[in-house]
Amino acid sequence: MADLSTNQIRNVAFIAHSGAGKTSLADALFFTSGATNRQGKVDDQTSLSDYEPEEQRRGSSIQLAVLPCSWKNHKVNVIDTPGYADFRGDMLSGLRVADAVIIVVSAASGIEIGAQQAWNYTEDLGIPTAIVVNKLDRENSSFEQTCLEITESWGRHCIPVHNVDGDAESFRSVLTGDLSESAIETIAEADDDLMMKYLDDEALNDDEINSGIKSGMTSRSIVPIFATSALNNIGSAELLDAITNFFPSPDDVEVPSVPEGAQANLVFKTSADPFVGKLSYFRVYGATLNSNAQLWNSNRGENERIGQVYLAAGKETSGVDAVIRGDIGVISRLNHTQTFDTLCDKPNELKLGGVDLPSPVFALAVSPKAQSDLDRMADSLSRIIEEDPTLELERNTDTSETILHGLGDIHVDLAIERIARKFDVNLDTALPNIAYRETVGGQTSVSYKHKKQSGGHGQYGHVVLEIAPGETGKGITFGSKVVGGNVPKDYIPAVEKGVRNAANSGVVAGFPVVDVAVMLTDGSSHSVDSSGMAFEIAASMGFRQAVREARPTLLEPVMNLRIITPDDCAGDVMSDLSTRRAQIGGMESKGNGVTEIIAVAPASTMQRYAADLRSLTHARGDFTAIMDHYEPLPAQEASKVIASRQSSEDE
Repeated sequence: MADLSTNQIRNVAFIAHSGAGKTSLADALFFTSGATNRQGKVDDQTSLSDYEPEEQRRGSSIQLAVLPCSWKNHKVNVIDTPGYADFRGDMLSGLRVADAVIIVVSAASGIEIGAQQAWNYTEDLGIPTAIVVNKLDRENSSFEQTCLEITESWGRHCIPVHNVDGDAESFRSVLTGDLSESAIETIAEADDDLMMKYLDDEALNDDEINSGIKSGMTSRSIVPIFATSALNNIGSAELLDAITNFFPSPDDVEVPSVPEGAQANLVFKTSADPFVGKLSYFRVYGATLNSNAQLWNSNRGENERIGQVYLAAGKETSGVDAVIRGDIGVISRLNHTQTFDTLCDKPNELKLGGVDLPSPVFALAVSPKAQSDLDRMADSLSRIIEEDPTLELERNTDTSETILHGLGDIHVDLAIERIARKFDVNLDTALPNIAYRETVGGQTSVSYKHKKQSGGHGQYGHVVLEIAPGETGKGITFGSKVVGGNVPKDYIPAVEKGVRNAANSGVVAGFPVVDVAVMLTDGSSHSVDSSGMAFEIAASMGFRQAVREARPTLLEPVMNLRIITPDDCAGDVMSDLSTRRAQIGGMESKGNGVTEIIAVAPASTMQRYAADLRSLTHARGDFTAIMDHYEPLPAQEASKVIASRQSSEDE
């Protein structure tokens, strides 16, 4: 649009439970606005929002997309976000730059767990919210019943603004006006003047009702409910009218304080394209950003030259001269900038801030199929993580593995697929080895003498070591009580080095030894044959012998779990946890048919839990898992681990 102003912009994020039809709705709005001459559809892989091959194959979104619509002298930036829990990092990124949210609820399914979580996010953020009841053409669907479920679950401030002509197969159109008396009362309550008029039994006119809905939505005292059938393109025009009439513009919502005339741009998404290069999606919070500008990255402390700026429409971009305050644009090939970085003026340096991303719950060890791709693997992993910051990369020194962490098995699997497609690097994957630890359950004293004579100077080092269980989390603590110079002071650092080297490689099964207190109590030396190396060897061998005599124990990592499950699946989830040696810490109904389970469980039993929970709950469950502590591994399980390690060493 020519001569667009900030108050004519609407930035709206679409969020929903997977399968509710939010991407179909985004495509319907794009088509209705005249931005395209054919409505895209997910099922035939023509969706303008789901354009990545992995999305088309799955039939669901895995990343956010921006679809701008022009409607009645307004610009509506539809930010379509993934509904699947594995990709909620992009959903949170979309919420970060949206001025309002539409939660899409399927009339055929009602409020599912993903919709409830979406509602919780909007409540926590205090962001203006509307609800769209979609799929009203489906069997057993009812706008009235779905609205009743919404108001019972989320409050009476959720009010139907649309009426419908028919339900299910008879659903034909969306009607505006003729609001219920309870809806009008809720609208009046959002404005003191309207409330006085209402209490005086004066009818509110259309302009007053519309004004009341807009002010109430901005303050979140009103959550309007709309009706659509996206696939049949019913209700799209009415929804676009509502967005332009009721939804807040960037001028209507509280934004970070930016000095007048200063640059302030937040990068909220990064896309790694092997042909175009890195694309950085940004929202303007300050002055208009012109092409060919010079900006300061306040997060990295680096200058960035801005070349051409673009507007995005799905996978397509179009060059423009400038992007105004409140609008969303794209910059290519920034050298230093990453997701959630701020681009500003150096004299007016500020940081707009990002979002708290969820912690990973699934991991795979990765390696190149061809050894010649080792360097390319590192580069491709770095670029895919830049694109998706909910992925994390770890080099586990204990297991010598490169580990890719994500929000679920599908999340990580698709990242591997994208690496192969975008960067032509094929990776082998496996479940990571568990990083067990070793410790001792008792105390002992060991005298070890290293003596070797092979002509010339020999080797002589003699140490007496006491070991005992140490403080949890302190690793190996070392001290010396040697008196009288039996072990020369110059050799004591070599003794400590020998102890720590032996602890790193383990004794029972080759895992690092932790939480052991070691004391050098005595020893002896030779005036000619003693050396730092001799004492290091003696200490290493003495420590290993002492650990074997002090009730060696394997420790396993234990995770803190928070599981969200539908009530009707809670029993199955609890039974499954019992098979994983989990300890239940609590179970609480959260309302709306949802149960929260708190538990701890060994990491070894949780490696495939993302997929297992999805199966148990029919893709309606979710969980977080955070490494918490180590505890002794049961003897039977320890024997299996030791046998497996010995077998692998023999091969």
